[in-house]
Amino acid sequence: MEVVRLKTGLEVFLEEQTEQVQGKRVGIILHPSSINSRFEQALHLLASHPDIELTAVFGPQHGVRGETQDNMVEWRDYQDTVTHLPAYSLYGETRSPTDEMLSQIDVLLFDIQDVGSRYYTYIWTMALAMKACQAQGKSFIVLDRPNPINGIDVEGNVLHPDFSSFVGIYPVAARHGMTTGELALYFNRHFQIDCQLEVVTMQGWERQMFFEDTGLPWTLPSPNMPTVETAMVYPGMCLLEGTNISEGRGTTRPFELSGAPWVEPHTMARRLRGMDLPGVAFRPVYFTPTFHKWNQQMVGGVQIHVLDRQIFRPFLTGLVLIQLYRELGKDQFQWKAPPYEYEDQKLPFDILCGTDQIRKQLESGTDPREMEEAWSSELKEFNQVRGNYLLY
Repeated sequence: MEVVRLKTGLEVFLEEQTEQVQGKRVGIILHPSSINSRFEQALHLLASHPDIELTAVFGPQHGVRGETQDNMVEWRDYQDTVTHLPAYSLYGETRSPTDEMLSQIDVLLFDIQDVGSRYYTYIWTMALAMKACQAQGKSFIVLDRPNPINGIDVEGNVLHPDFSSFVGIYPVAARHGMTTGELALYFNRHFQIDCQLEVVTMQGWERQMFFEDTGLPWTLPSPNMPTVETAMVYPGMCLLEGTNISEGRGTTRPFELSGAPWVEPHTMARRLRGMDLPGVAFRPVYFTPTFHKWNQQMVGGVQIHVLDRQIFRPFLTGLVLIQLYRELGKDQFQWKAPPYEYEDQKLPFDILCGTDQIRKQLESGTDPREMEEAWSSELKEFNQVRGNYLLY
């Protein structure tokens, strides 16, 4: 596809729609990827804009500046050193803006680069902020951004409400194929949040685009999401967080690399190649994580190389890897114990899957390719509902 240079919701807002916030106190939820095409950060663009009164800044997991690492690492409120505005944490003592925080604003903007997976917590920060704004009568504006792994492909099971958590509050497919603006509409109408919502749409985005097709610069939306390739495998490989298998944190290729000290890489790669999974190749590797699981220990495993994004199925691939790691590891393979993302009762793997049925099927030896039938009807229903909220 020819590379185009589209305009994000941030750019459209600043060029054409600032009248929506004139005379109002403005807050914004953002992170390091909240930039324009010239790498200028939304925080500084809004703070210096003559027609915008920016009064507060809010950051999701990993912080306004992307300064903190992964799960359960909390950051606290502080005063931003550049703008001298209060910067509030929405990943710590509270994951929802408090009444005191919202008393400083009239309208709350959301400008976050998502990665297209249910488990990525930023969309749930958005949902909780929408609910808080509804309760306090504040307006909520989403500055839309591309789904980097395209807005067409949808894969995986749909979360069951009994497994609602901060990695999945509402029933959404593991790979949802929506933008943040479309998800906001879905949450607001279908789940009756009913906040005063506006979505500033992008100009030039088409659903079949991958991020490289947009002409926009990629910056890390979180510390372990360095490339678009990472986002591409994430809908499946994030499931490894619920196991004792390294998902590659502590390396330069998180989520593409995986393994454990007891894995023989060549056996693993050979078995995976024999499964003929679509659009992907597997390379045997050894690596030593510098932090996180198996820190400073030699790990054997595989690296995922996506050969054809159009047919690659990340969720299926992730389940196949977990099934094989479990088979080869026997008693050395373990499901990770709680807590995980503020949940201390259910297993992290079940929380990520949004059900305990997938784990039980893996434990019974069911081939992941046979599991898909179990969630095909709910995925079809999600797709039908999802269609009511697509903007592009």
